[in-house]
Amino acid sequence: MKGHLVLMCGGIFLLSAVVLLTINYVLFRAALPAVASGRIDTSGPAPTSMVRPLNAETAAEYRVDVLDTLLVQSGVTLAITLLLALLVGWIVASRMLRPVRVMAEAARQFSAENLDQRIRMRGHRDELTDLADTFDEMLDRLSDSFDSQRRFVANASHELRTPLAAQRTLVEVALARKSTDPDVRGLCSRLLAMNIRIESLIEGLLVLARSDRGLDHRTPVRLDEVAAGVIAAQRPRASQHGLRIHADLTPQVVNGDRVLLERLVINLVDNAIKYNHPGGQVWVRVGSPGPVLRVGNTGPVVPVDQAGALFEPFRQLRRGRDSADHGVGLGLSIVASIARAHRGSVRAQPRPTGGLVVLFDVPGSAPTQPRARRYVGASIASDRTHSGRAARG
Repeated sequence: MKGHLVLMCGGIFLLSAVVLLTINYVLFRAALPAVASGRIDTSGPAPTSMVRPLNAETAAEYRVDVLDTLLVQSGVTLAITLLLALLVGWIVASRMLRPVRVMAEAARQFSAENLDQRIRMRGHRDELTDLADTFDEMLDRLSDSFDSQRRFVANASHELRTPLAAQRTLVEVALARKSTDPDVRGLCSRLLAMNIRIESLIEGLLVLARSDRGLDHRTPVRLDEVAAGVIAAQRPRASQHGLRIHADLTPQVVNGDRVLLERLVINLVDNAIKYNHPGGQVWVRVGSPGPVLRVGNTGPVVPVDQAGALFEPFRQLRRGRDSADHGVGLGLSIVASIARAHRGSVRAQPRPTGGLVVLFDVPGSAPTQPRARRYVGASIASDRTHSGRAARG
């Protein structure tokens, strides 16, 4: 926009200067003595004794030389003045568009993490300050809408946890009684599975509401230690499903929230175990170069065109709605929300032979010293081959 404005101003100046110089050339040309039929036009005042009269040939040469000199000097002056005009136009345009750059930068930085950021442009009242004030008012409305939505989700989820906990207790008590009828026991089992599913949904909504609010503060977090703890906790479950987890954990520091980062790793590892097949593999890699976290797994083939949609809430390729083990479809949505809260990125890549690889990266993260230190967790031994596969995922 600045370049277009400068070129437009320079074009207007050039057109005006050309018109002005053309008029000046025509008037100056008319003021010179005319030469006609080989004789000088002597109808004007008689020359003084100090001036010698010119013959027709000399007068014609003089007239041509004067007009040529006028054209050359006018062209040089026009070129120099045009360059100065472009320079001045660039400076003026920069000052005029500075408020626009401020608004653009504010709009670029505005996110769920900094809802309180405003432009608050100072200076005399004009169209740009009115635009900035209108933009601030729009941000106020958006902030109120975000806060209202998040408070509702958090409050509703919190209020639902107590009755669900009481309902789960009653169902478990009924199942624990030996006198319970078999039909009633089957009904209670289905109710308990449904109750666990609803509790998972509410817990996911609470985490999602918290991560969508952004981070109030950041602290250095050893992502490799977080991943090692998650893998150790998931080891029994992986063994029950006949899965092997291969870990390649290089010391890595990420500035963020430890609880949310732990939830991110838990969801990715849980998803890799949940959507796998018996005897399958799970790979967890932490450290540079590349993404700070990489979780891959074997399993069913995932269509390439549906990989990005897996991060949408309640989106599952394998439904399994009758099983609490298949989740509620919020796991990867929470992962994406936590990644945004840390100003990072997450993406999914289907494996050609089946399964998925999820890559999480955060700008500004750095490996710690010593770099050679590695954590190896889960149900794997010192199998170099599988560690190499973990790096390739």
